Amino acid sequence: MASELEFSASSHVIGEVIQLSLAPAFLLVAIGSFLNVVTQRLARVIDRARRLEALCRESGEVRADPSIRDELTSLGRRIVYAQWATNFCAISALLVAVLVAILFVTDLLSANAATMLAALFTLAMIALIAALVSFMVEIVIATRTVRVRTELLNR
Repeated sequence: MASELEFSASSHVIGEVIQLSLAPAFLLVAIGSFLNVVTQRLARVIDRARRLEALCRESGEVRADPSIRDELTSLGRRIVYAQWATNFCAISALLVAVLVAILFVTDLLSANAATMLAALFTLAMIALIAALVSFMVEIVIATRTVRVRTELLNR
């Protein structure tokens, strides 16, 4: 009977530990979704840059057409910010994953790692904020490029 109680208490504790450890895992899902959006945008920007570079090689008019040069410059900047957003997302996800692992282990071992967990969570949020800021800058650059084209079409 005592072993049944021990198993029941032990399984109850493990259940609580799993619940506490999985709560931040939902944050991982959100970060993963955001990472998917950023990498898709990065892929589209890279594809566009490659098409323009191929067009320049075929026509040899890269110096004669400032609009292509301007767009390539803009695409280059967008690539940099999309890469930063991707890197910061990956760092944030990594920190949250480490947080989940440490939370699980420390709860099982009854260790106190509150300061380390708080620091990891704070770093994960800082990385996510940096990713969002980089993403916003990339969007601003993309929007400016589109606005220029619209102005040219209206003339």
